[in-house]
Amino acid sequence: MPTKGTSSFGKRRNKTHTLCRRCGSKAYHLQKSTCGKCGYPAKRKRKYNWSAKAKRRNTTGTGRMRHLKVVYRRFNSTFICHNLIFLLHIIPKGKRTVAGC
Repeated sequence: MPTKGTSSFGKRRNKTHTLCRRCGSKAYHLQKSTCGKCGYPAKRKRKYNWSAKAKRRNTTGTGRMRHLKVVYRRFNSTFICHNLIFLLHIIPKGKRTVAGC
């Protein structure tokens, strides 16, 4: 009679999952060709409301936010065009337009 325990574990020697190209976790299923963590190759990232902690780990603000932190800063100063301040001193009053931004 075959057992479900120790002897069965010795037979597991072929890989089902490998590294995902998008999220980097070892959850990309080779036969299904989908990632169990991020849902790659689907366009939208895998995210469910039944796991609040997982959403918290992967949401905006957990990474570098190279572009967004600049946008937030510019939003607070109402997107001031620094070019405009320079242009106001050069262009005569009759020909000034905001399109110089």
